Amino acid sequence: MAKPLAKTRIENDSLGAVDVPADKLWGAQTERALRYFAIGRERMPREMIAAYAIVKRAAAVANAEVGALETNLRDLIVRACDEILAGRFDDMFPLPVWISGSGTQFNMNVNEVIGNRVSQLAGTALGSKAPAHPNDHVNLSQSTNDTFPTAMNIAVALAARDRLSPALSALESAIGAKAEAWADVVKPGRTHMQDATPLTLGQEWSGYAAMIEDGRRRVEAAMSGIFRLPLGGTAVGTGLNAPAGFAEQAVREVARLTALPFVCAPNYFAVQGAHDDLLHVSAALRTLAASLYKIANDVRLMASGPSAGLGELRLPANEPGSSMMPGKVNPTQAEALAMIAAQVMGNDVAVGFAGAGGLFEMNVYKPLIIANVMQSLSLLSDGCTSFRLFLVEGAEPNRDRIAQSLRRLPSLATALVPLLGYDAAARVAHEAAAGGLTVREAALRLGLASEAALDDALDATKMTKPGL
Repeated sequence: MAKPLAKTRIENDSLGAVDVPADKLWGAQTERALRYFAIGRERMPREMIAAYAIVKRAAAVANAEVGALETNLRDLIVRACDEILAGRFDDMFPLPVWISGSGTQFNMNVNEVIGNRVSQLAGTALGSKAPAHPNDHVNLSQSTNDTFPTAMNIAVALAARDRLSPALSALESAIGAKAEAWADVVKPGRTHMQDATPLTLGQEWSGYAAMIEDGRRRVEAAMSGIFRLPLGGTAVGTGLNAPAGFAEQAVREVARLTALPFVCAPNYFAVQGAHDDLLHVSAALRTLAASLYKIANDVRLMASGPSAGLGELRLPANEPGSSMMPGKVNPTQAEALAMIAAQVMGNDVAVGFAGAGGLFEMNVYKPLIIANVMQSLSLLSDGCTSFRLFLVEGAEPNRDRIAQSLRRLPSLATALVPLLGYDAAARVAHEAAAGGLTVREAALRLGLASEAALDDALDATKMTKPGL
């Protein structure tokens, strides 16, 4: 009769033996962390898996280049890292965000998975730490204190380049296309939520496109500090136990693997004792979120009603708006974008507080910082794409409603100031509002100007192009 397979195996760390599930690639320290940090439901951002695999791959190549690691071990570690980068072992990284503030357990999770995968590739037993020891070989010339912030920067830089920037560029283009298409739609302007002088819907939306462009450029500008990596600083920034040339070789390899301009930080003590560059990125994301919040709210106000509200925009009817009221359509994409913006602004508060918490040579809020920044990047990327696809591209102006509102706009009297003076123009505006008249009708009733003069002065299209 076949002997049943063991459900666990014994692995050892510096504190002793630990039972580890037999089918898992992680080892003793990861298993301890699962026991002692069973906190919350938030797992370490998935982007940190790939970022850390890049770090470990680059470190193995650099260690071999400087003669600290045999080439056969380099090749095995590189192969294991490439498999992780391909997404093969994502389920082997189960740790939550709420672990040691340095991220040590996650670094060891990566070291153990790579070490055990190397054992599989070499035909040795899981947990044997042969031929690659998780500390002595996979973590060679490194510390959590330089690798975790390096991985943080890599994860943020890749997400900003590959997800957020394209999403913002596409949204900017879609809004810009609407601005061009609606260049002839003259509508009431509004300040203080009250009627103001006219502008075109195209002009209004060109402002939104410019806000998105500005937000994208702010994020891209903030990224410059992220490219300065602490890899090679080891425990406190001095580079203890890292051989000469390791840092430069490793960072060059990271830059090659990512096609991003990563360099060695000019001062390791600055980038390991604090994470100000990540705070700068978070602040740029917060500013972008504030812009998106304004745009989302403007859109849902323009679409409000439509019968009893402004009703200037017709939004796509993506889904029924009510379980009770038939035919109701809600501005749900604008609502979702506004909620995302609120979350990102809240994330920045947490990141700012965490960033201020660095003490001496290390900040112990790293997992919180990366979890919040990565969530902000992910939400903004997905939110902008959803808003573009399911609202912006299908939105259309309600031209009849806009024209009707424009005809009754008391603030058109502003254009009469050069003709009549401020006081007389104000009399016209009050007369129009009180009598339910157009500004033209009120001015004629008061006998203040001829029909021809009023027709010329009250041309709403001219008001959107002053100086003509």
